[in-house]
Amino acid sequence: MMSMAICRVRAALLSLSNPKSSLISSSSSSIRSFSSSQFESVGFIGLGNMGSRMVNNLVEAGYNVTVHDINCSAMKKFSDMGVPTKETPFEVAEASDVVITMLPSSSHVFDVFTGPKGLLQGGNLLRPWLLIDSSTIDPQTSRKLSVTVSKCNLKGKKDNLVIPVMLDAPVSGGVLAAEAGTLTFMVGGSEEAFLAAKPLFLSMGKNTIYCGKAGNGSAAKICNNLAMAISMLGVSEALALGQSLGISASTLTKVFNSSSARCWSSDSYNPVPGVMEGAPSSRNYGGGFASKLMAKDLNLAAESAKDIGQKCPLTSHALEIYAELCKDGNETRDFSCVFRHYYSGMDEL
Repeated sequence: MMSMAICRVRAALLSLSNPKSSLISSSSSSIRSFSSSQFESVGFIGLGNMGSRMVNNLVEAGYNVTVHDINCSAMKKFSDMGVPTKETPFEVAEASDVVITMLPSSSHVFDVFTGPKGLLQGGNLLRPWLLIDSSTIDPQTSRKLSVTVSKCNLKGKKDNLVIPVMLDAPVSGGVLAAEAGTLTFMVGGSEEAFLAAKPLFLSMGKNTIYCGKAGNGSAAKICNNLAMAISMLGVSEALALGQSLGISASTLTKVFNSSSARCWSSDSYNPVPGVMEGAPSSRNYGGGFASKLMAKDLNLAAESAKDIGQKCPLTSHALEIYAELCKDGNETRDFSCVFRHYYSGMDEL
């Protein structure tokens, strides 16, 4: 069923360059040359720390944005700015050519798409030609939703495309990058749709990476965060051991960053307070990427590995550590606070 749905979408997109296709008119053109009018009306659902900043950049780039969130105060903020708000995801879809979602979990995404008053409430007819999910969720959910969307038809032809398309496009960079418009998008789905939507991504970020078929963007994101978590654990443990052996964290960091241990966790996001100005560790682990979100992403990785029978012992151990960290009251602290887990002399710093 998955392969049939993917072929249906691919055929519709590729047919844009085939004037004999039964799906399009004789004046068809490639999706790569979609008119800018097909991107003018952008719906955005999910106005949290990330989504709200992404919307700001879309508005600044000149897009006509319509928003929705279950948090009324978040919507009021945008309403006061003159940005139209809608009460339901379905209403956003009816007002948009493209809809972007940025939500906390797989269940939230599935509900916004398929639940009561969801994006797909209208049955098999959709107004938006493109649905983009930038949430961090499991690849399986992304693929299921892609199949569901591919079975729908568009309300009216959009530059000769009659079947809507979904892209999974999670991001990396965190809140600071969302605010600065320097996010990295990891995109799965139709390559033609990815190329058409690239200007939209670049209004919110600086890097776009095409990862392949539907669900591959989500897969790339959880693998990236898995590597990031394990890297942070290794750097934290090594720095803790070094201090216990009498080497200052700043000195050992210089060694790491001039040697083979250099990595993002050592040179850009150091977990030891006072070593790196501006890092969450130097703000009592405030801001940044919450430990509970890292635990969530590790759980996604562990479940995905389980689904395909892949052994990932470090994933399981990292998940145990972050779950324990959250139970100790660190849910909202930045995930680099895992350094506390290792260093018994934390209070002396």
